Amino acid sequence: MADEKKPASTAKTTTRKVVAASPSTSAGKTAKATSGVPTQKFTPTEASKKKALTNRILAAIFWAVAIGLEMFTIFWILKRTELKGFMVWLIAAIVVIGILAIIGSQLWKRANRYDPASEKDTVRFFIQNQLGVIITIIAFLPLIILIFLNDDMKGSQKAIAGTIGIVVMAITGLASVDWNPPSIEKMTEEQRIACAFSAGCEVYWVEKGSVYHLCSHKDNNGNGILDDEENNDANLIGAFKNGTSPIQVGTLEKAVEEGKFRLSMYGFSECGYDENKPVFPACMEDATNCQ
Repeated sequence: MADEKKPASTAKTTTRKVVAASPSTSAGKTAKATSGVPTQKFTPTEASKKKALTNRILAAIFWAVAIGLEMFTIFWILKRTELKGFMVWLIAAIVVIGILAIIGSQLWKRANRYDPASEKDTVRFFIQNQLGVIITIIAFLPLIILIFLNDDMKGSQKAIAGTIGIVVMAITGLASVDWNPPSIEKMTEEQRIACAFSAGCEVYWVEKGSVYHLCSHKDNNGNGILDDEENNDANLIGAFKNGTSPIQVGTLEKAVEEGKFRLSMYGFSECGYDENKPVFPACMEDATNCQ
């Protein structure tokens, strides 16, 4: 797993030491990395919500341009079949609409990682996580239908442009689907896991990484706490062995704020844990009981 080149600006600078990430205010509470335990329910920090809003605004802009280009194609390009290079303009417009829609969908999906919906509200949960697919249909289906219904186009032109439109719509739709949508419930479960294996419900990450870890050093005695004899570079987990940037430690909410949206693919094994035997079993049920 790739490691970072430079230290995070919000934490102390050390060499391969574990440092507390800066606190973040979230929903009326302050999440601290080394003191206090987060409530059981996962709650995005205010910074996460702001990042989500920024990504959603950018997604809306890309989607608006894509739909605007669709309208231009319908009301201008399709009405000028005699235009020199008509098919080139039409196909180019279809491809650009797809690119814009995909960019918008990726930004929207990233926003949902920062600020996920709750599975309890089924309709909102579906719309929020699959909005990119809905926008794809809006951006392509009317255009494709009007291509096939255009009396001024030749049959071969309809076949070529229509087929390309369908293919690009399919590619865009597949790229826009969130196959594993985030939710408050899923993140709450991840938080319970962190509490069950880490004193203080903490997780670990590095600035340029894309994931968080349940430990920084292999837990040789399986007590869920970084003991003195384990706190050495030789005992670092594989993800942190290379590089010089400090290892950040904080709540899962802080990790998400920093763009770490999922647990490392190595999961429990890199730490020496048995996922079926929590170090702090009481914390698995109620994080507020953890000390």
